[in-house]
Parts: sequence; C-alpha cells; structure tokens
Amino acid sequence: MEITAFNFTLSESFLIASSLTLLSLSLALLTLRSKSPKSKLTVRSSTSAASTSKTRTCRCCCSCIGEIGSDNSKDSVTAEKYVNGVGAAEDMVVDKQTGASMMEQLVPEITTHALSYLDYPSLCRLSMTNSLMRKAANDDNAWKALYHKDFTLEQGSVTPVIGWKAYYAVTRAIVNVNTEFFNIIRERSLQAMSQLWLNSDYVKCTHASGENFSGYNAVIQSWQFAFNWEQGLDLQVRDVRARVLTDMAWVTMKMYVVEMDTGPFNVTNVFEFHDGRWYMVHHHSSVMIIDAEVDQQIMHA
Repeated sequence: MEITAFNFTLSESFLIASSLTLLSLSLALLTLRSKSPKSKLTVRSSTSAASTSKTRTCRCCCSCIGEIGSDNSKDSVTAEKYVNGVGAAEDMVVDKQTGASMMEQLVPEITTHALSYLDYPSLCRLSMTNSLMRKAANDDNAWKALYHKDFTLEQGSVTPVIGWKAYYAVTRAIVNVNTEFFNIIRERSLQAMSQLWLNSDYVKCTHASGENFSGYNAVIQSWQFAFNWEQGLDLQVRDVRARVLTDMAWVTMKMYVVEMDTGPFNVTNVFEFHDGRWYMVHHHSSVMIIDAEVDQQIMHA
C-alpha cells in the first residue's frame, strides 16, 4: 500500500507540472502574438499552371483601404510601400525633383540664349541664388556668348583651357587695367603711371611722336615729360580687342583725341602677370595716316 500511494503521488505531481508548463507556453505565445506587427502583407503562392494570391486584412489607417493584395503584382508592391511608409516619401521626392528641375528640362540652347541677355554682374548674382541657378550660370556656353557680346567675335574658334568663365574674368581684368591706363593719362598722374609699369629693364614705350624708350627709368621719365608738356586731353578709346595667354596679354585699340584733327592713333598695350596683378610692359602709339596725307607725302617725295 505504501508503494501504491507513492506512485499515485508521483504521478499526480507530474501531471500538475506538465499542466503548468503548457499554461506558461500558451501565455508566452499569446504575448508574442500581441507584440507582432498588425499589418500583414500579401502572401503569394505560385504553381506551374497559374498563380494565386491570398489576401489578408490590414488593420492600419493607410491608403490600402483595409485590404492588401490583388491579382496585379504592381498594386501589391505599391500597397506594400505605403504600409511601410515608403511610398509617400518617394512621392514627395519625385514632386520636389520635378519642381526643381524645370529649368534643367529646357533645351540647353534655349537656356544659353536666355542667359545671354544678362550682363556680367547679373550672371554672377544669379549663380549665388541656389544650386540649380549656379549650375545654369556656370555653363560654359553662356559665358562664351557673354564674352562674344562684350568683347569680340574674333576668338570664336578659341577654346580656353581654363574655360570661358575664367577666360571672361581675366579678359575683364585686362580691359579694366587698360582703361586705368587711359584714366592715368587724363589725370596726368606720374605716381599712378609708375605703379602701373613693371619695374624691369626690358619694358619699352613708343610714343606717337616716334620716340622709343627702353627700361623702366627711361619710360617713366618720358611720361613725366609728356605730362609736363601736354595739357589735359579728352581721349576716346574705341575698337578694343584683348587677347590673354597664361601670364601675358595684349590689347589693341584706336584712340581719338578730340582736340586734334588728325586721324585716330593705333595703340597696342602689352601686359604681364606678376605677384597677383597685371603690369604694363609695352606701349606703342602711332598716328593712322589718312588717304589725303598719304597722297601729300607721295607728292612731296
């Protein structure tokens, strides 16, 4: 009897332990199910004959309207994106890109033609508005068109190594220095003229009188003599043409003196780039002989 009672107690304990274990497992499964995602995507099973789709209910507040999955795979992929919150973000990116790339969708020739109506400062300001405008304003063709409009068409076949934007900027700098040279003559400032010329022995200056001066000291003395002898002159400069290389540039032009009845002066100025600025190294001026003067010289000869 003792052995039987012992077996019964052992068997009863085993049953109780098993029941508690099963109860714990059931609670664990319920807990896991309650923490799992509520959105269920389409599960597709395909056979050799045809493909079928099983639709499960989506318990979310999205554009799938309570159901996910259809016979169209594209619709299923789209619904899946919106369930995961990806579709709306992609639509926003596409809309943003479509609005921002409006100018990029123009034909490049049309964009270049539109920008050609802007001047140098306006094109620079446009490049500072945003990244899209900076890309359009930095287009090489736009700066090439602006160069031909502001300077000359003679260099249409030239392809600057530094690009047309940088070539325009350096040409603009040379033209400004050349304009400064004539302003110095109008103001008769010997100090400014001394700073404009490169202090070197190989600089040369040929005045309209035909006198030639070589070396920095001789050139500056010639300008001192000219400023002391000449009165203020009303100079007009036309037909300016500039050509720029790496560290050298030359400018040709016609100079008119209002107080004189002679023809225009042919002027050539040569500059070199040293220590971050342009210096004049050569100046040549000569009077253009008109046809009547040529005939008189021939008869006199």
